[in-house]
Amino acid sequence: MRLVRYGRPGKEKPGLVDEEGRLRDLSGVIPDIDASVLSDRVLRKIARIDYKTLPLVRSTPRFGVPVKGIGKFIGIGMNYSDHAAEINAPIPKEPIMFMKAISCLSGPDDPIQLPKGSKKTDWEVELGVVIGTRAQHVSEEDALKHVAGYCVVNDVSERAFQFEMGSQWDKGKGCDTFGPVGPWLVTRDEVYDVQDLNMYLELNGKRMQTGNTSSMIFSVAQIVSYVSRFMTLEPGDIICTGTPPGVGHGRAPQRYLKKGDTLRLGIEGLGEQQQEVLAFPKA
Repeated sequence: MRLVRYGRPGKEKPGLVDEEGRLRDLSGVIPDIDASVLSDRVLRKIARIDYKTLPLVRSTPRFGVPVKGIGKFIGIGMNYSDHAAEINAPIPKEPIMFMKAISCLSGPDDPIQLPKGSKKTDWEVELGVVIGTRAQHVSEEDALKHVAGYCVVNDVSERAFQFEMGSQWDKGKGCDTFGPVGPWLVTRDEVYDVQDLNMYLELNGKRMQTGNTSSMIFSVAQIVSYVSRFMTLEPGDIICTGTPPGVGHGRAPQRYLKKGDTLRLGIEGLGEQQQEVLAFPKA
């Protein structure tokens, strides 16, 4: 299934994108898409519904973050060897973990706002993993059983804040609007091989990033297992799993986002995002 939340910010309703690509209202079935509906049992119950009986949404509403009430937004850095090479970073021996602030979450097509003082805001198309059931010290063999589904994430990053202001990455990762997620949550059963998904990002119509999840240093199963050793993963938590080469920080000359830029990014089978870049508002 492709599950969505649509409507004005803070007023989103649950929906489903059917096999013909039409948006249908799920609010008569579930109150929202949150931790309570992400288990395999509940998702199977929703999947058994004849989608043709669900009301069609005739308009073209805004899509919000496809999961409500996300508790943790976790990032994995340098997880593609060719991306590490482009920024002259060593291949990590263990997954590099950081946190993105929950307050940075935004809809897939909401604008990106450059933070105050930003000079090096960058883009990163990434596979997002949404946890469906509680995971604590899970094995790699069992890790994917705890995943509800997958989504597109733009791990927007301010490189000066990230690399030039101390050793912690978090301050460059969690600025407002730095976490576009969606357009939808694709349930695990719909993704045949999560380690073979094409991904791309375009800046102003020019291709910047081209990659495939097969190039990950650490697989999704390895990441979920690893992270669950250090923190309990709860339903609705999101892990973004690293980016392929082509980020602005790794280009020669370097290229960072500026007011008026537009981004288009997506992952095979998981949909597409589009964002306009806005300047920080003047007082």
